Amino acid sequence: MQYCTKCVYPGVAATPLTFDADGVCSGCRVAAQPRSIDWEARRRMLVDLVAEYRSDRDYDIVIPVSGGKDSYFQTHVATRVLGLKPLLVTYHGNNYLPEGEYNLQRMRDVFDCDHLIMRPSVDTLVKMNRLGFRLQGDMNWHNHCGIFSFPIQAAVRFDVPLILWGEHGFMDLGGMYSYNDFIEFTAKWRKEHGLRGFDWNDFTDEGLERLGRLELKEGLTAKDLRWAMYPDDEAIDEAGVRGIYLSNFVPWDANEHVGLVMREYGWRPAEREFERTYRMFSNLDDMHENGIHDYLKFIKFGYGRATDHACKDIRAGIMTRERGVEMVRRYDHVKSRFDLDRWLAYVGMSEEEFDATCDTFRDPRVWRIEDGQWVKDDLWGGASAYGPVSSGIDVSKYTPNT
Repeated sequence: MQYCTKCVYPGVAATPLTFDADGVCSGCRVAAQPRSIDWEARRRMLVDLVAEYRSDRDYDIVIPVSGGKDSYFQTHVATRVLGLKPLLVTYHGNNYLPEGEYNLQRMRDVFDCDHLIMRPSVDTLVKMNRLGFRLQGDMNWHNHCGIFSFPIQAAVRFDVPLILWGEHGFMDLGGMYSYNDFIEFTAKWRKEHGLRGFDWNDFTDEGLERLGRLELKEGLTAKDLRWAMYPDDEAIDEAGVRGIYLSNFVPWDANEHVGLVMREYGWRPAEREFERTYRMFSNLDDMHENGIHDYLKFIKFGYGRATDHACKDIRAGIMTRERGVEMVRRYDHVKSRFDLDRWLAYVGMSEEEFDATCDTFRDPRVWRIEDGQWVKDDLWGGASAYGPVSSGIDVSKYTPNT
């Protein structure tokens, strides 16, 4: 297993990475680019760009928001810096932390904005949690689908062509693109990367039959998943919908942003420490995002949210790599209890079934079996065992020389 020599990312990552001759990952190389960018020139580019979209429509721009620090910063720039009238659009996955719900509901007050919130039925969301977990090892897949679908629906429905996203996640973490590419949101990226090749129709009974997964059927139909449907090309073209990323035009620093939105708007971080990461201001819109959803990433790829956060802070120059390694050792392997017990009750699943299903998603490039234990190579050298192997696993897939 190769690890970046500058940050703490492994070579096998959820966000694709490459390494240069010095062993530095593409994410670190792209993260260094903003130091040489003329941000005043970029700001003028943004001002000129949005000027093209000012009109007598009800709204100048759509902003997909979760109520998090980035949502507040995006809306701050749109309203206070650019003077736009935005429509805030939220997909609500039903698992907000109390602080996250407070921040979300507060947005229309502090920004004087109209706010459209889609809250699918709880029954549908419970089924989508179970299906996402069993089908691809991601109970939060419905959140990715919702946020990458419903705001585009709103843009078409309200005839608002411009959508303002925050940072491009795969560029920010893995360096998939350069800051000079001015990457924009596309339907291709949504399905192939944001939704990992799946779409809403794969979760209906008909879709599961097509995939040969009849045993997973939950009785979902197209009528249950209207919020998840991406508009067709004709509707997109007619409305002229375009999605831009704010991080291409203004310096993007989460630590600075959270300070700004706390001072200016009374935004609240988490009150309770997370079990799997040290950051208190990320992913408050879903209590499982930093918990068992992220635990699944550790199960699949051998790293977790603390790695993500440490990499961001190392690249920002506020954490040493040595301290980042400490964070990874402390948090990445933890099986969080607080949200796991809640989720198991939410979907009606036993922990034994949860563990057995998790093991089916382990990447054999990362994991191997030794003496009935899951073993992987660690960032700090050597290898460690991380729990017993569940029954029903094809041992030959994970055991060398068999």
